[in-house]
Amino acid sequence: MTGMTRRTLLGAGAALSVLGPLGARRVRAANDPVQIGIVAKIRIPWFDNVEKGIERAAEELGVDAFMIAPTTDDAAQQVRAIEDLIAKRVDVIGVIPNDGAALEPVLKRAQDAGIKVIVHEQPGQKNADWDIELIQNKEFGEAHLEAFADAIGGEGKYILYVGGLTVTLHNVWADAAVALQREKYPNMELVGDRFGVSNSVEDSLRTTLDQIRAIPDLKGVLIFGANGPIGAGRAILDRELVGEVIVVGPFIPSQGKDLMKAGAITRGFLWNPIDAGFAMVALGKLLADGVTPTDGMDIPGLGPVKVEQDIRTIRANKMLDINPDTIDELAELI
Repeated sequence: MTGMTRRTLLGAGAALSVLGPLGARRVRAANDPVQIGIVAKIRIPWFDNVEKGIERAAEELGVDAFMIAPTTDDAAQQVRAIEDLIAKRVDVIGVIPNDGAALEPVLKRAQDAGIKVIVHEQPGQKNADWDIELIQNKEFGEAHLEAFADAIGGEGKYILYVGGLTVTLHNVWADAAVALQREKYPNMELVGDRFGVSNSVEDSLRTTLDQIRAIPDLKGVLIFGANGPIGAGRAILDRELVGEVIVVGPFIPSQGKDLMKAGAITRGFLWNPIDAGFAMVALGKLLADGVTPTDGMDIPGLGPVKVEQDIRTIRANKMLDINPDTIDELAELI
């Protein structure tokens, strides 16, 4: 598949024709075992771990589940991957969107074909049956801000990274962090607008080096997006600014362990991406089996969850604290 990688291929599966709303004919896959295709944002270490969870769930739950990973964070690549899954007549499509609005038409086509649609990191996604989240968004953003404020002494200039300006959840976390900063830490100053670079180690490294030159009294970089702290941390090491410019944000512990031990990354929070992959497949199987999520139900791999019916979101509380005391243990895990 051009522009993306794919490690497991689908069989065609049998098709079942039914009548949809207003008598429109709908085609729904009727595969045995259930077939679930998950579309990642991009092929980076975070989603390599998501894929591990997908593969584990497929084995334990007895389904055919796999991941498609675009080679760039271009929404058009996600659209093409979803179109391919529709053509393959899978039972469930899962997506971690780069641009939720750009996916609305193709997700509608999937639903019209009788395919269940789930998303992750995208509460309120139009044309999705359910969103599944492993953290509480406001608390996640605020936890990073509190750790960052503590590390820089509650004052000074900082810059802010997200994976992209259309990556909804990164910006939700950033909004929560900035709102708390302005309310609680008025002596901290966000310089400029947020940078959409943290899906890329190279872009984050380059941007950090540029901003260090442009802002001589920069105190730190607050980041949402798992590759951002790696690039920023490398820039801090390169310029021998450990302890002078602080980096806080979520990252894969095994990827950033040496940077944290060197002091180039101070702290971060995240959920286990392996759990996220497992949870998407587990939810997909429940939906394919005709089960409606309810508050307090036990989803395999997550335990009891909170169900927000108004925004069709399922939440667990699986936030992990990455700090010098936990990094070794977490790096063994993910």
